[in-house]
Amino acid sequence: MLRAMGASVVAMVMVLLIGPAFIRWLRLNEFGQNIREDGPAGHLTKEGTPTMGGVLIWFAVVIPFLIFSRFSVASITVMIAALGNAFIGFIDDWIKIVRKRSLGLAARYKLLFQLVLALFIGFVAIHFVGLDTRVDIPFTAYKLQLGTIGFYTLIFLTLAGFSNAVNLTDGLDGLAAGASAIVLVSLAGIAFVIGRNAHDPGITDLMVVSGCIGGACLGFLWYNTFPADVFMGDTGSLGLGGAIAGMAVMTRTEFVLIILGGLFVIEAASVAAQVISFKLFHRRVLLMAPLHHHFELKAWSETKIIVRFWIIAAIFAGAGFAAYYATYRSG
Repeated sequence: MLRAMGASVVAMVMVLLIGPAFIRWLRLNEFGQNIREDGPAGHLTKEGTPTMGGVLIWFAVVIPFLIFSRFSVASITVMIAALGNAFIGFIDDWIKIVRKRSLGLAARYKLLFQLVLALFIGFVAIHFVGLDTRVDIPFTAYKLQLGTIGFYTLIFLTLAGFSNAVNLTDGLDGLAAGASAIVLVSLAGIAFVIGRNAHDPGITDLMVVSGCIGGACLGFLWYNTFPADVFMGDTGSLGLGGAIAGMAVMTRTEFVLIILGGLFVIEAASVAAQVISFKLFHRRVLLMAPLHHHFELKAWSETKIIVRFWIIAAIFAGAGFAAYYATYRSG
């Protein structure tokens, strides 16, 4: 617990101290955000705001991880999930900056890289962490046997699904960083419960990972809250989603994560609903997707949307922890 708290504080302080110089460097090198022309009109004023702030987040995560972690296989695997997705996001951000447009790495290449990452994580989970191929069903004592192929498939869906869901949520200043920190607190609590009862220091070490990333997110919010001085870019959002997914795999809470990360699920589902409705019925169910843009077009202020969505994220995270605990007690 103390190591996790120490890691969180160090990561947060590092972001706060390094942030101003890093943002100046991004601005001097013209690493600015390119805004979609079909997005909300109010976002056009954000054109040129420094992006790729995710580099700062992950630098501030790695250092305290090296200091406070016991380097368990589980914690290193989560870091690989996070940094692997962050690297995919970095390539995406770099392409956007070089080509001066809002479209970066093609979706098929992102998914291909994430598939390779998921296969690696699944192999480590089975052969080195010792996880079996069963997964808990929330609120019951039942464990669903997936088999090896099903287990790898679940990891890929969790990794790709949540990394891209966090990426979709990263459309308002501070929304993704704050919501990710909230979810990571609940996942740290789950890791604490598992580690304490199983006397497994490897799982307990996941609290340090959550502490590092959560602390870095809080520090980043100082510069990312409305109006943002810097955006995290896909380097940040894809990496945060990868970290959340990796934590879920290592704690066997892949299904519980649907509740824990309910805000991200809703944001991703809103995009899917919009696309399906338009293709099938030529009608939009929202003024604009993802959901936060819908409320922007209904004249909600950006700050109001962000704070209310953080509250929703906290409700889902608390409900997810309760679901996990109910499942744990049932087992």
